[in-house]
Amino acid sequence: MKILVTGNLGYVGPSVVRQLRESHPDAVLIGADCGYFTHCLTGAWRAPEVLLDVQHYLDVRHVSSELFEGVDAVVHLAAISNDPIGNAYEEVTLDVNYQASVDLALKARAAGVRAFVFASSCSVYGSADDRPRNESSALNPLTAYARSKVLTEQALQPLADADFIVTCLRFATACGMSERLRLDLVLNDFVACALSSGRITVLSDGSPWRPLINVRDMARAFDWAIGRPATDGGAFLAINVGSNEWNYQVHELAAAVAASVPGTDVSINRDAPPDRRSYRVDFSQYAALAPRHQPRVNLSQTITELRDGLQTMRFDDADFRNSWMIRLHVLADLRARGVLDERLSWTDRSADVRAASTRTAAV
Repeated sequence: MKILVTGNLGYVGPSVVRQLRESHPDAVLIGADCGYFTHCLTGAWRAPEVLLDVQHYLDVRHVSSELFEGVDAVVHLAAISNDPIGNAYEEVTLDVNYQASVDLALKARAAGVRAFVFASSCSVYGSADDRPRNESSALNPLTAYARSKVLTEQALQPLADADFIVTCLRFATACGMSERLRLDLVLNDFVACALSSGRITVLSDGSPWRPLINVRDMARAFDWAIGRPATDGGAFLAINVGSNEWNYQVHELAAAVAASVPGTDVSINRDAPPDRRSYRVDFSQYAALAPRHQPRVNLSQTITELRDGLQTMRFDDADFRNSWMIRLHVLADLRARGVLDERLSWTDRSADVRAASTRTAAV
């Protein structure tokens, strides 16, 4: 079996690669990533890419059909990854997340790939009332990132058939420790705040709902999806991935972190205007179709792993929101160095950076 993982050098990728290697020890695992965040290793004693057979450094906007030769399954993680980056680079977000994704799927289908798994998001539901959103609920994307996911899902659906199984995994908000940790995610941010300053400041009134999922459980979902037969949900399936028990209000997350890091003060802005990004999600279909791949890591375990992982790193940066632990700042730094252009493409002056990235991945 040959499995291609795009975007493997990001936050979720290390867990996906580890899960696939454990589940498919004899498979040929191939990584494909442009390398923006290759150097952003956190608490890693080795680069996660050592579990791969091949690592390609490439831009998913410019992929040769040869990449898919002999590939059985594609796990498509590569994307402009969050709302702040999407807001700053809206056109690029649509180019990478939507147009490049469809192009990848077309090339994969033409090459005879059997399974194409797309990392979508529950953010496609946008603002909603208190009723949990299920797969038949109306979509209401509020950001460029969410819109790109909706557009890609819609474009992938007509490509699916009995020989090309397409699964769009609408993930809850990611969280948890990673060898390439991001702190621009709500739970990760709260733990970092608690450790670095002893204070969590909730900018909203704490009432918005957030469904969450640990990155290790995201990896289990990808493992399920690459082997999913068409009889399990159809040739095309867009499915919410997470757990009904992991629908939390923001104030509950802050309180849970404070309980795990004694001495943490929580400040909530009771007078804040309503946060439109509030939604609960129904994960019943995933529970029915993937009973052996359900989330296993709970909130308490996730917070503990984040706390212990950051403490092992001797993390104490109270200004971390302006650091390389925030993906938007990594891109801004690369642009300031002149190695990325306004389209977030590597420039001719980036050869030394890409060489350094290659050496890091080979450690």
